[in-house]
Amino acid sequence: MSSPNFIDYVKFNSRSGHGGAGCLHFHREKFIDKGGPDGGDGGRGGHIILRGNAQLWTLLHLKYRKHVIAEPGKPGEGQNRTGAFGQDEILEVPLGTIAKRFETDEVMGEITEDGQEFILTRGGRGGKGNTFFATSTNQAPQHAQPGEPGIEEWVVLELRLLADVGLVGFPNAGKSTLLSVVSAAKPKIADYAFTTLTPNLGVVRYRDDKSFVMADIPGIIEGAAEGKGLGTRFLKHIERNSLLLLMVPADSKNIKEEFEILLNELKKYNPELLDKKRLLAISKSDMLDDELKVEIEKELPENIPSVFISSVTNQGIVELKDLIWKELH
Repeated sequence: MSSPNFIDYVKFNSRSGHGGAGCLHFHREKFIDKGGPDGGDGGRGGHIILRGNAQLWTLLHLKYRKHVIAEPGKPGEGQNRTGAFGQDEILEVPLGTIAKRFETDEVMGEITEDGQEFILTRGGRGGKGNTFFATSTNQAPQHAQPGEPGIEEWVVLELRLLADVGLVGFPNAGKSTLLSVVSAAKPKIADYAFTTLTPNLGVVRYRDDKSFVMADIPGIIEGAAEGKGLGTRFLKHIERNSLLLLMVPADSKNIKEEFEILLNELKKYNPELLDKKRLLAISKSDMLDDELKVEIEKELPENIPSVFISSVTNQGIVELKDLIWKELH
């Protein structure tokens, strides 16, 4: 599940509808020339609403919508008729979407479930008709309220992929190859750095028809938290993963050092990432004999479960799935 059309950031002008004006009107009919006030209230302006859609996985459909505008409410009418509400503008977004105010970076809300809705920009209230202002001492009010203006603001939508497992590692650590082996995902695989330029998602089948979602995040390099390589553009996706699977290839010059660099980049980006459950996979292990594995095991961190895997020979893949399922549950 990857594409050059993967868009995880959009910015647009969100403008809710103005409320309709209240009506200034008095009841008139044959033989009643001085009836009481009967001006109805104006209708509410349309909201801008976000709705979760589990079938979407990118914000591409919103990339070119620079202005999202809801309808204004209709004015009230005589005979106490309330004006129609302005039509709401509903934006369907993938799960994991966060809405922020562009000016302040304030989080307005987030979508995590299919069908979940929240009002992004609230429409203006309709004005009260003159019926509302009638009292025992003022039985013929000569005024009605105008509708409340809508709200106009610049909004940013950020997508952070919802996945159970996030693959974290340097370029060419074998993350895409692993995902292609354990799921039906078909990420681009080649022997050069930054082959993966967009996140890939795959559903991994487990025993007894169980499954979990794995995300291949584009490679991290030393200094990514400061913007080097692909920088922090994709680090945000790791924030939503329940479990981090750190991958270090067996042909690395120093496995322990590379593992520490990965942890350090996660810490610099967001220290809370180190609170997540972590596993370590030594990839490309088909190149190792038993003696080398014993030597490498002595260098591995003791507080993190680890496993030797090879996506080419399927070595350790079942063991890795078991380990992931155990940590997730």
